[in-house]
Amino acid sequence: MKLLFRRTALLGSVLLGSVSMVLVAGSGAAIGAPVRQAADVDWSAVQDAVGRPGTMMPGDVYRIGMPRTDLKVTVEGVPVQAGFALGSYAAFKQFDDGTMVMGDLVLLDEEVNGVMSGLFDQGFEVSALHNHLNNMAPHVMYMHYEGHGDALQLAQSLHQALSASATPLSPAVPPPPAATPTGPQLDIAALDDILGYSGRANGSVVQYTVARSEKLMEMGHELLPAMGVATAINFQPTAANTGSITGDFVLMGSEVNPVAQALRANGIEVTAMHQHHIDETPRLFYMHFWANADPANLAHGLRAALDQTNSAAQQMPTFALSR
Repeated sequence: MKLLFRRTALLGSVLLGSVSMVLVAGSGAAIGAPVRQAADVDWSAVQDAVGRPGTMMPGDVYRIGMPRTDLKVTVEGVPVQAGFALGSYAAFKQFDDGTMVMGDLVLLDEEVNGVMSGLFDQGFEVSALHNHLNNMAPHVMYMHYEGHGDALQLAQSLHQALSASATPLSPAVPPPPAATPTGPQLDIAALDDILGYSGRANGSVVQYTVARSEKLMEMGHELLPAMGVATAINFQPTAANTGSITGDFVLMGSEVNPVAQALRANGIEVTAMHQHHIDETPRLFYMHFWANADPANLAHGLRAALDQTNSAAQQMPTFALSR
């Protein structure tokens, strides 16, 4: 059954006999009614419905990764791993008035229209469609989406929409583990020292997540880092003395040009700059980047760019935002 996800705030009262029920703005729950918490959701059923395992992240965000392990993609001739730049995901967050799911889908050009129509048919909103990187072969697009409703129905609807793509989804077949690192590897401790944050190894890929200091909101709901609202930095070794970087900076408007200038001054390409959301406050911009060079030099360039942002001063719990 198609779900109807309403983003409009509801404020009113209904009189039934001698009992009044007042609805709170921005919520469909009555005052005094039981509030559903994240622990009340059967997350195992949600992950089975999507077709990939999930993990409970900081802030009670249930995040399901759907990497495009079926694709063999190069960027400027460099082969990229799924965990480096091809990470579709769904981030579920249970609020008092229901579940929000948001995320990003990695799609081939020929999959875009079918998946978008499927999302619309299932009641989702599409908030962005764009590239993240340039000179990709085959060409890949990234579709950002959002839905509100019952967690299990959202999961079932997302799976249905993704049937128009070749995204690997099957509750019976777990995703392959990250390949055991072989060949030259990155010096994570050295990168940590330069960046000032702790990286997480995912096979040979090293991933960093840097939260912003502000409280970020959308339609009365807080947008948390684990929902994809944080700067993501990924490193991938490419040879004995080189590595590739990609990811995106989450920026205020005043930070866009200083960050772009810092990246370019350090030999890092700015490959895209756009929004991922529609109604967030404060307004956010996402700047994607790419380079393939000495990893330490690239880390210094990324640190110079981070210095132009209002990023959280303390390291948040480590988790990966692959996108």
